[in-house]
Amino acid sequence: MKTLKTSLPLLNAMVAFEAAARNGGLTAAAEELKIAQSAVSRHVANLERELAVALFTRRGNRVVLTEAGSSLAVAIRDGFGTIRQAVERLQAPDRDTFVVGCSYDLQQMWLMPRFDLVASRVPNGQVMLLTSYDYRDFDQPDVALSLRFGRPEDWPYLVATKLFDGEWFPVCSPAFLAQYPALASENPKAFLDVPLLHSTTQPGAVDSWESWIGTERKLEGPRFTNYLSMMHETIAGRGAALAWAGFIEEHLGRGRVVRLTATSRRHQSSFHIVTRKKTSHAIRAVVQALVDSVEHHMRR
Repeated sequence: MKTLKTSLPLLNAMVAFEAAARNGGLTAAAEELKIAQSAVSRHVANLERELAVALFTRRGNRVVLTEAGSSLAVAIRDGFGTIRQAVERLQAPDRDTFVVGCSYDLQQMWLMPRFDLVASRVPNGQVMLLTSYDYRDFDQPDVALSLRFGRPEDWPYLVATKLFDGEWFPVCSPAFLAQYPALASENPKAFLDVPLLHSTTQPGAVDSWESWIGTERKLEGPRFTNYLSMMHETIAGRGAALAWAGFIEEHLGRGRVVRLTATSRRHQSSFHIVTRKKTSHAIRAVVQALVDSVEHHMRR
């Protein structure tokens, strides 16, 4: 059986021939390749001898491609172009900036405490965070990976690796709980009598206070488009809030807020790391490190 090595002519000879064909002469090819003109001539002659076909016709000091030579030059050029593009794609993630796409809230509440896990696994340590609430921004070719909330079928042409469930539960500051101790009773109706902080979901949304308590009337209290602002007010003791599990873990660990119920609710969607199907070693290493960090937290 013929192998690639035995079925193809010498690569150096093909490189010299392609340069001569493209430049229209042996001398110009030698200048481009920075070798002697005699070396180019020898490579071309060896290639012609191996293929048993004339690639050039000589007309004085000029060489002109034969029909066979023209066909081979195009094939070599296409093949080398494909190889060059593949090498550039493989090298680009390690050479250029490693872009991570993420919503602002998730970035600040979950990703930043783990930023060292990302930077330490990128060869040059050059990481850029792209923040957006429009996931279409993360489909750009320079984005290495992105963190998204949804279901894998939402991104049919990408690979989704689950981080954690879309789980939420009520929290407040220790001082707020001391003021309203009935909040620890596991009775959802207890929240009807205390100041509440809302994210800007629809009243009927599964992650709204109205849904948690089980009431159809719109509840009073300030509403926040920014999750961080709502958590700031929660920590300051100005109300109870519904917190996403992955977002609130640092504040729970530091005692800034307390969890008010053992029960929680789960959204049908989850948080995922989304990548392309073909990834570099650096991307795979970052994905694994972030997944491991979630599993480590769950074991504690």
